[in-house]
Formats: sequence, C-alpha cells, structure tokens
Amino acid sequence: MSYPFPLLRLPRLILCEVFKLMRIGEKIKLSLCSKKISTRINNARMYSQTVIVDLDCLSHKISVHFENDKETFDIFVYLDTWKGHNLDTQQFSITCCTVAVTSIQKGIQIFWKNRREGFLSVIQHLSQMFQCKISTSFNCHFSDLLQPTISMLFDLQLEFKMICICFDGSKDENLYNQISSNLGLVEYLNISSSFNTGFEPVFTSWPQKIMIMGSAWFTLEYLLACTSTTITLGWSHLGKKDLDEVLRNWKAGGFPNLERLKIQSRNITSFGATILGMNWMELNGMVIQTDDGSKKATIKLDFDTIKMSVTSF
Repeated sequence: MSYPFPLLRLPRLILCEVFKLMRIGEKIKLSLCSKKISTRINNARMYSQTVIVDLDCLSHKISVHFENDKETFDIFVYLDTWKGHNLDTQQFSITCCTVAVTSIQKGIQIFWKNRREGFLSVIQHLSQMFQCKISTSFNCHFSDLLQPTISMLFDLQLEFKMICICFDGSKDENLYNQISSNLGLVEYLNISSSFNTGFEPVFTSWPQKIMIMGSAWFTLEYLLACTSTTITLGWSHLGKKDLDEVLRNWKAGGFPNLERLKIQSRNITSFGATILGMNWMELNGMVIQTDDGSKKATIKLDFDTIKMSVTSF
C-alpha cells in the first residue's frame, strides 16, 4: 500500500532543494494547491533560480522560463465569462482571490472577472515565488493593461530584463515619464517610434543597455551623458564632428561604463571634418587607448556605421 509523501514535513533547506529540482510549471501548479504550500514556496524564494517573466498583453499571456532555458510555462488570463467554453476547470486561490483554472499543454488558463486585476495578481503571485526579471514583448504598446502592470512592478522594485517602447501616442509618452526615474532597474531598453511624434524623452536615469531605432532626436548632449554599457543608435543625425568629440571624450576618461557603441548615420560618411585627425576610412580596424592607458577600443566601420568595442587592461 502506498502513502502520500509528507513533503511539508521535510527540513527547510531540504525542502528548498526539492523546490529547486521542480520544473517551473510543477512549482506554479503546486503553489495553487493550498495556502500552506504556497507560503512554503514563497519562503524559499531567495533560494529559487531566476526566471524571466515575459508579458504579452496582446495575447493576454504571461510566459515564464529560466534565464538559459527557452522552454516556457504559459499563463493565459481570460475574462470569467469565457470559462463556459471549457468545463474542465478547478477552483484555486491566487492572491486571496478564488478563480477558475484550467490546465492546458505547457500552461494554464485563469479566468478572472477583471482582466487587469487578473494580470496584476498573477504577476504578483509569481514575484513572491521566484526571483523574477520582467520582459515586455516587441509588439506590445503601452496598453491600458500594460501601463498599470509596469508601474506596479517598478513599485515592487523588480528588475526588468527588457522593456520595449514604441512611442505612438500620448499614453506611451505619459508612461515613459512615469518610469524614466526607474531605468536603473532595466537591463535592456529598446526604443522605437513613429515618425514625427515630436516627443523627446528625458533621461533622469539610464538602463544598462540601450537601443534606439530612429534616434534623430538623441543629440550629442544625450550621448555624452549616457552611462549605459551598450549604446546602439539607428538612423542617427550625428556627424563626424560629433563622433570626434565622443571619441576624444572617451579617451579623456568619459563613458566609464561603456563596453560597446554602435552608431548608424548617413552624416558620418560625408566629406569634411576628420575624426581624431584622420579621414573616415583610416579608422577602420584601428585600436585606440584612453589617455591613462587603462582601456583600449577597437573601431570597425561598415558604410554608414561605426562600431566600437572596449576592453580594460
């Protein structure tokens, strides 16, 4: 005769190791079984692996996966009125709310009376279970669903693996103004915009890495103030004089965090001013050093693009 395994009677450290061995889906489903087991899992959060939580508001989906693992566990948040389409539901408690949950292949469906409340509650539940890094999808504008979610996550001081912003209206701009002071929590910020929006973001903090496609508004003053480790600027209006000032600033000790710089601009291939006293093509493959000799950088050119890779001695 077999008996149920007394999981919760295991010593705390051993129980933490058991939780570590579980797959993400197993751990999430287990956390729904009872308040007691959910509390135990939450108490072991600091021992858990870091997970990436991808937010896809257009599909009403939250995907969870380990940092180095592409296999995901998907959580779909639907309105409560949809649950009639699937009779195979069970009642579970999530953040003190009793909701209907259905198992699907590689995930679950959760039915909530209010989709925004459901989205926020699920993310809060995950953040109590795991050490989370949040990521937003490339095709996701700052919708009415995503805006309060992002704000809440910053309030919780959660780290972001990636935030993608497509400026296409006042809602996107308003939210950016709310989060600009929290960009230190962001590893990778990707900015794109529709043409002629007239909006120029103000940076009161900087992400670790930044990519801006359509960076005509990103002036030399912005670039000199940027403290990111990786800077990528597409469709820039910067010219040779600007690049000359950037490289001289780096040689003098500026850009202390910089590891990679990439600038694409039609203006840097034009005739006229030199860069570091050299013509454009003379820079290709050149290795330059900081004045104090602590760092070196390799420069590569590709038609209208300059790339710079920095290494420390």
